[in-house]
Amino acid sequence: MFGNDADLLLSIHRSHAAELQADAEAARLARSLPRRHGRSWLSRRNRPGRTDAARR
Repeated sequence: MFGNDADLLLSIHRSHAAELQADAEAARLARSLPRRHGRSWLSRRNRPGRTDAARR
């Protein structure tokens, strides 16, 4: 398939560059989407509730 080592190295370089470009595109897409707040129930659970003294 490869005539010499240079062809092999060039092929590896191109495939690696394509993977890096795909990763960069996925990261750009993830940054452009609005973030979901999936941890809101955790923050509510950790807040102290009102006590009887605070209600009076």
